[in-house]
Amino acid sequence: MLLPILLLAAAGFTVLTTEFIIVGLLPAIARDLQVSVSQAGLLVTLFAFTVACCGPFLTAYCTRFERKRLFITILVVFGLSNALAALASNIYMMGLARLIPALGLPVFWALASETAVDIVGPDHAGKAIAKISFGVVCATVFGIPVGTLIGDVLGWRAAFGVLALVAFAKAFLLYGFLPRTRRHDEPVSLREQFALLRSPLMLGHVLLSVLVFSGMFTAYTYLADILERLAGFDGTVVGWCLMGFGAVGLIGNSMGGRMVDRHPLIASLVFCSFMIVGMVALVPSIHSLVGLAVALGIWGVTQAALFLVSHVRLIKAAPQAPAFGASLNIAGGNLGIGLGALIGGRVIDTLGLVSLGFAAAGLIALAAMLAVLLMSRWFTPEVNGASDSLS
Repeated sequence: MLLPILLLAAAGFTVLTTEFIIVGLLPAIARDLQVSVSQAGLLVTLFAFTVACCGPFLTAYCTRFERKRLFITILVVFGLSNALAALASNIYMMGLARLIPALGLPVFWALASETAVDIVGPDHAGKAIAKISFGVVCATVFGIPVGTLIGDVLGWRAAFGVLALVAFAKAFLLYGFLPRTRRHDEPVSLREQFALLRSPLMLGHVLLSVLVFSGMFTAYTYLADILERLAGFDGTVVGWCLMGFGAVGLIGNSMGGRMVDRHPLIASLVFCSFMIVGMVALVPSIHSLVGLAVALGIWGVTQAALFLVSHVRLIKAAPQAPAFGASLNIAGGNLGIGLGALIGGRVIDTLGLVSLGFAAAGLIALAAMLAVLLMSRWFTPEVNGASDSLS
């Protein structure tokens, strides 16, 4: 049963690369479309807020559809959207090209995660989603930096064009090799799924995802700009730096997959604590190659781990509706991504790039404190009998 998970991981690579490839291309897009970097950063916010607002509703609705056909349709839509981005002549057309795939991302990611958990069983959810998340890590190892390198050599439009072709190719692979999966005989009703939101503990978990991703993307959205303007790197070096940032994420993905099955909240607290160190150390070490590599390495490991940990944490919090739990993490995470892009742009405009790491670390510190509160049962410790899996 490994092949279906690997195929979904490969598709996830394309889906997540579509969301985050813009990070490495942001300065070039801003120059070409004649807007500021902080204004171009609103494209990240648009994508993220669309996912946050629509994700849980679309996921709850789409649970009724056969998975193979649904996944193929989503990848075709992603291919068309990336082709539109490659042709965008202004920021508004680019905004439309970012809006459309944002509707499909939460559906794919939540239902692909649920499918993986169905294959291996809930006790090994972390390991199964770690395999799916390998596609996410590969997006940061190869997708985003290679997109940045292509953008530096051939222009940012070429990067989106290549990504469109990759999306169509992955749709073809799913059509040929992904087996059809059955729908659940008695899908959980929309009312039952949204009833989970009445639990303060569940809301606390969603808020934790919001804070974690806000902190990460306050700085990560503008990482290419930091490396260009503060470190003085050109586009090629920035691309290699982003590749290294993603490569160490392989370590974080593995560590997160092991830790989250034992204790999701402790895993969140541990990785948040180390991420603060990496973010705070980034700018002071910007002119030391060793110091910069260490800071980026710590940040890269913990960021990849927290992607996985946050996702599994919400799935374990809602065992009776795991796809909806995953969609809540995706919604909360993307709300955080959007807020982080906004906060980061505001920090740049008012305090400058040098303050981004400290602002991001402050948000991660709030996330760590919330994890401690959740572990102390400050919130109501029951979500339809699933409290044991939350901590």
